[in-house]
Amino acid sequence: MSTTTPTTPVRPGLRANATYPEPPEGGTEVSRLESFIDAMIDMGQTGQIFGEHGIGKTATFFSHLPEAYPDTELVFVPAANLTPDDLLVSAPVRDARTGELALRQLVMSQLRPGRPFVLLIDDSLQAGPAIQSQLMQIACNWTLGEYDLRELGCIGVFLTDNESLAETAARRSDLAVLDRMVTIRLSANDTSWRHRLAAKYHDWDLREVFTTWAALAPSLRELLSPRTLDHILANAREGFPLRWGLPLVGGERLRLVEERPGGRAGTDRTAEILDRIAAAVGAGNPATVPDPVRAVVRAALRNRWTVLLQGPPGCGKTELVRETVREGLGGREPLYFSLPVTNVEDLCAPIPTADGALENLLAAPFLDPEPKAIVWDEYNRPKDKAAFAKLMEITQEWSLAGRPIPNLRAQIAVQNPPYHLGRKLLVARNNIAQASRFTVSLTVEPGDIPANEWLIAKYGAVAETVLEWWKHDIDEEGRAWITKRTIERLVKLHQSGLPLEMGTIYLGDGEYAPVSLTALLDRLSDRPVTGLKEVARDVDAWEDRLRSAAEVSGEGTNDTDTVHQVLATAELTQLREHRAVVARLVPLLPPKLRSTYLVGAAPDVQRFWIEVFARIPRAPR
Repeated sequence: MSTTTPTTPVRPGLRANATYPEPPEGGTEVSRLESFIDAMIDMGQTGQIFGEHGIGKTATFFSHLPEAYPDTELVFVPAANLTPDDLLVSAPVRDARTGELALRQLVMSQLRPGRPFVLLIDDSLQAGPAIQSQLMQIACNWTLGEYDLRELGCIGVFLTDNESLAETAARRSDLAVLDRMVTIRLSANDTSWRHRLAAKYHDWDLREVFTTWAALAPSLRELLSPRTLDHILANAREGFPLRWGLPLVGGERLRLVEERPGGRAGTDRTAEILDRIAAAVGAGNPATVPDPVRAVVRAALRNRWTVLLQGPPGCGKTELVRETVREGLGGREPLYFSLPVTNVEDLCAPIPTADGALENLLAAPFLDPEPKAIVWDEYNRPKDKAAFAKLMEITQEWSLAGRPIPNLRAQIAVQNPPYHLGRKLLVARNNIAQASRFTVSLTVEPGDIPANEWLIAKYGAVAETVLEWWKHDIDEEGRAWITKRTIERLVKLHQSGLPLEMGTIYLGDGEYAPVSLTALLDRLSDRPVTGLKEVARDVDAWEDRLRSAAEVSGEGTNDTDTVHQVLATAELTQLREHRAVVARLVPLLPPKLRSTYLVGAAPDVQRFWIEVFARIPRAPR
């Protein structure tokens, strides 16, 4: 028998914004899902909800219940993250009457909030077999073990799922279970995602964006879910490329490709659709931005985002992320977890409490009240499914074991692609529902990481020499094999007088990375080479060569190309060290070469070149 009376839902009015200047008649608009939630609570029936990923099923509960039932708590249970002992466990408890130890069932503390609550079991079909019986007892009878959830204050039980076999291999087929629930199947038009986006981007008129989305074929609308559309708009707001809002599924950027009859791939409309969205909100859609890794991490800290950075091993992704987070948090270190060695117990563990509840103890760093950010390193190399399941709750809901993590400012996941240099890496695959949880999904190239400056600052002239070899003497494939991590090993081996080949990647059976080190050995042996340091030593001669080249052709000669290449690939610290030399040589280069130094450069590099260009004497009129 129910001991809790459902409250009457409150209908707050919608505020006017650029998309909806006039609130709906009566001041409210209720979606089909919101009406279903209200009806199930009123009837005391279990509601089963099916719908595609990213349409706002879970988000509707988090927004609607606080508005319509302000005195009611939402107890959110991500079923895919559960282990058998999370909901219910038998533990020895001392009997108050006899003083003897006796086994007693303890229920998770979230199911005893002390006030009316609605229980939402999300992704229930993804729960492991060991706890499906617990979930079904809840769904069918509103009980768990010896506990009646109604007596604990429960006024509603809901299960939300996506029926796609790409996300779950389970289907409910037991008629005894199916006959206990009221079931609704939803599309994106059955939630209030348009009003939520309009309120979030209240100064943008999104009507043209919504029209563009509605005009797409059903297969494209499924790919471009409302959640992904939100991420695209968030990237547009920051001035980022809109494609960064599209998820990386299996390591590849999601493409908005039409589906032809028979399941064949049709036209790729990705660029067209993103350009139309950008135009609709008056935003740019650049190909990239300067210093993209730092830009994304700083935006994550500002906006409380979860972001994903994917790049080849050894390029310096993780160190740059940690450094940028430290800067953004006033020197505080990020919470760092390397997934291959992270256990469930490193995150949280259930323990019995004196009042007969099952409380999850969180790891101490999560409870620190100071602003914090989490770095999930090797994100697609989890130690086991249980640890990854707990991680998914944190990245998706910003909570752990149902408890919000205080003052969490950002989450940055870092991972390798599935393939690199034609070789498969031992990483796990994701599905689109998991991939689309990140506001930004950035593919990182080695050139996006300013590791060269760090190497020069730490190792000095030897690092400069190795980097000159890396930039000028090997081809693109060779540079892919020689990562910044490898460069550091080469520097250390040279300083220790050991053979350099040992520092390259070992492939087995006596084979090392297929990159010749002959030119590097020449450079380290002080044989004639040309870098900024060498040009500076003989600047008078190079100045004469450039003058002669300008007389031969307006395009210059090989000497012109050499100086241009040296300046274009020099690090900022090198440019500043030889500023006077740079200022003498730059005016003698063709204008079209000088202009390339600003394209795609980081802001501090651009400032350097602008200062140099400003000092070039103007030609007389």
